[in-house]
Amino acid sequence: MNEHILVDEKTMDRMLMRLSHEIIEKNEGINELYLVGIRRRGVPLANRIKANIERFSDIRVELGALDITLYRDDLKELFPTPQVHGTSIPFDVNGKTVILVDDVIYTGRTARAAMEAIIRLGRPAAIRLCVIVDRGHRELPIAANYVGKNVPTARDEFISVRVNEIDGRNEIALFRRDA
Repeated sequence: MNEHILVDEKTMDRMLMRLSHEIIEKNEGINELYLVGIRRRGVPLANRIKANIERFSDIRVELGALDITLYRDDLKELFPTPQVHGTSIPFDVNGKTVILVDDVIYTGRTARAAMEAIIRLGRPAAIRLCVIVDRGHRELPIAANYVGKNVPTARDEFISVRVNEIDGRNEIALFRRDA
């Protein structure tokens, strides 16, 4: 595989600040926000967005973590023995606007699974989606409300959003299979 770094740590920090400001602006007049990070990398990204929003505004941010493994429609294809990492949503989703945070949107299947998992917990007023990278190739009619970077890719390319908490560094890389 051939790797190309698209976004370094400094640029990634600026991207997360910009996304945080967009979320604040589009939710003007509310006192509370409800962010839910999709496990794995969506959780530390949601934590950073939460910290930015609280630093830049008077909005209180509730934070949750969502494991969508069992809601995947391709579970048997991807995971012969699925590993469940647990969901922690310490607030009632009923009547709330929930913002899901994920690293990459590709086919839309992860976002669909996350929406299904949230709806199983209650009836939110709205569900929004924040992603760091939109790489295209949607199989479902799902679009992110907040996008850090659009990176058109070929189907044989891969995007890796790396975060310190899991990977020991902050960056976004594009992988191409060697010909």
